[in-house]
Order: sequence, then C-alpha cells, then structure tokens
Amino acid sequence: FELTAGQREVGETIADEMGREVPMHRLLQGEVGSGKTVVALRAMLAAVDAGGQAALLAPTEVLAGQHHRTITAMLGDLAAGGMLGGADHATRVALLTGSQSTAARRRTMLDVASGDAGIVIGTHALLQENVDFFDLALVVVDEQHRFGVEQRDALRGKGVVPPHVLVMTATPIPRTVAMTVFGDLETSTLRELPAGRAPITTHVVPEDRPEWMARTWSRVAEEVRAGRQAYVVCPRIGDDGTGDGSIDGLTDGADLRDEVDRTDDDEGAAPAPAPPRPLKSVYAVHAALLEQPALAGLSIGVLHGRLSGEDKDALMARFQHGDLDVLVSTTVIEVGVDVANASVMVVMDADRFGVSQLHQLRGRIGRGGHPGLCLLVTGTDAEPAMTRLSAVAATTDGFE
Repeated sequence: FELTAGQREVGETIADEMGREVPMHRLLQGEVGSGKTVVALRAMLAAVDAGGQAALLAPTEVLAGQHHRTITAMLGDLAAGGMLGGADHATRVALLTGSQSTAARRRTMLDVASGDAGIVIGTHALLQENVDFFDLALVVVDEQHRFGVEQRDALRGKGVVPPHVLVMTATPIPRTVAMTVFGDLETSTLRELPAGRAPITTHVVPEDRPEWMARTWSRVAEEVRAGRQAYVVCPRIGDDGTGDGSIDGLTDGADLRDEVDRTDDDEGAAPAPAPPRPLKSVYAVHAALLEQPALAGLSIGVLHGRLSGEDKDALMARFQHGDLDVLVSTTVIEVGVDVANASVMVVMDADRFGVSQLHQLRGRIGRGGHPGLCLLVTGTDAEPAMTRLSAVAATTDGFE
C-alpha cells in the first residue's frame, strides 16, 4: 500500500539515525491506526539487512501473536529464510511467549541464538536471562506505556554492543510529559491516518434506558447482517468455575494488567470510589447475549487473558477469518489487534475505563473502510465519569 508522507518522513529519520555510530533512542507516537507497525518493520529490516537482529517486545500474547502473523504475511517469501520457496535475502520471524510449549520455546531460542531468526517477536518472555541473541541491533518496544524503563533496559542489555531503540505508543503524550518521562528519547509523531480508514461515531448509552440497550444490540445485529463483525468489551472475566473472576492462573505475566479492573485515571485526580453495582463480566455478558433475541443465530466467542496461548490464537484466527460474528472480550484486545472487518464495538461499564484506554479500544474498529460505531454503555450518571465519556465521544483525535 501507499505509505503516508508521515510514515516516509519518520522512516527516513530512523534510517539516518540507525546509520550513525551511536545508538538511536527514539519515541514514535502516533494516533491509533496511524501505521506505526510498518515504520517499525522497515527499521527492523534495515537491521537485518546490515547483518543484525531486531526484537519486538509486545505487552500481551494476543498482540505478540498478531504481530507475528501480520509481519510474516507482509514479508511473504522474505520471511522464509532457509526454507523451500524462501527469497535469496530472506530471514525468519520467530515468536517467543510465556505459554508456548517447551519444545517450541527451545526451537525458537536456538533460532535466536544462532541468528537464523532475524526478527524476534515476543512478550516479557524475551527478557528472561536464558534468551540469548546472536547480534541484537534494534529493540522495538510496542505500547511503551505498558512497560517500565528497567524492562526496556533488560532487552537492550542483550546486545553485544548497545542496540538502537525505538519505542512506540498510541497513547498520545504531551511534549512536556514526554520530556520528563522519556527524557532520553527523541520524539517523532505520526498524525495522519493511512488511506482507507473510515470515520468512527461514538455514543454514550445509559444502561438504565431499556429502549437504548435494545437498540444497542439491534445495531450490532444490523452490522453483522451487513457482513461486519463486532466486539463487546467487559471490565472483568467473571465466574467460569474458578471463583469470582480473580486474576490467578493467567498464562502470561504480560496479560496481567489487561485483566485487572483499572480505573485508569488519565488526569491524575483521585481514583473513583468502587462502584456499588457489580461489574459486567465476560462470561455473564456472553450468556446474556446468547439469550438476546436480536442476536439469535449469531456465533459469539469469548476471549480473555486466562485462556491458554493456543486457545487465544485459535479464537483470534476464527474472528479474523470471519467465523465468529461477535467477540466478547476483556481488554486483551485493547492494543494492536487489527481485524479490518470489525465495525462496531460495545464497551460495557465504560465509566470504569480511562480516557486513553477507551481511545485505544475504539481504535480496533473502522480499520477496513467501513464506518465504525462505538457504544459506551454506562450505569452511572456521576459527573466525573460522564465528563470523561463525553470527551471520548466528542472526538477521535487522541492528542486532543
């Protein structure tokens, strides 16, 4: 596809800095869906071209798996190094996560240590001491706000010489904050969206208005009948036979933050007091949707961080292939997940999410040329929460 002017400009800056004698330290911030992954991939290929390796650190297994599928597909025969049909200058794209089988992890770690894998994508599993790189030339950190400085440095320390570092975030950071928190980084910003991104309309839906809720599910059904797909996001997992939806038993430490009920307080005010009403859970909402007349006959799946890596991958693959109409999920789909056919999102208990989180979630729809619809369902009329939800509904500009 056609790169945007911003993607080309930032790409040239990165290429220039990677050609210098000192390591690059750059923060790439860009609107949700602005195409940061392509910019990062071009930088990773430059590292591989020069004989080095590139590592991409992602915050969740769902996102790491998606990056692996996307990058492998985009490279085609360039990702088939050492295999039949591979291009002359091909490399391998390896995936390393916490829930892989021992055999799969061992194979990947051998490819990483030997240099056969030029691009290595993984979760926190990449930071473990027994993961050795042949020649790590570039570290890319996706969704930087999910990682600490020490985690970034742990990966940097795996280079024979200090590698270049590119950190990315779709949570816009004001310049003054960027200078304070990321004082060691130069900043680049992608503001324009690639061609084909459709507008997204956002509405706040009061849960205590039965006719509004009925219309919410009929809108989901209308989109599905038009050939589209939908997300329904809930703040907790819920009772699936393991208790009250607590977070023990997660397969990957990277997913931990996705499953905790967070009152992301973006403005730094005191967190809201715990709500008297019970929060909607994935399992309870899934059961209710199966009984919802408007959604009769639709295929509805469940995704959350406590599922095994294989189950998560299988569910996302089914959703991407269109085998599932509706995906009921926790915030594991918050960052990076890219299903072009998804056009509608319903966020349950939306008042329990912060501004940046709602903005990130909304960025999962409207990615395939179809207009997006985001419905923020809330059972509160408390002023701080409504102010926050109204602000998200009023604009899709994350910087604003």
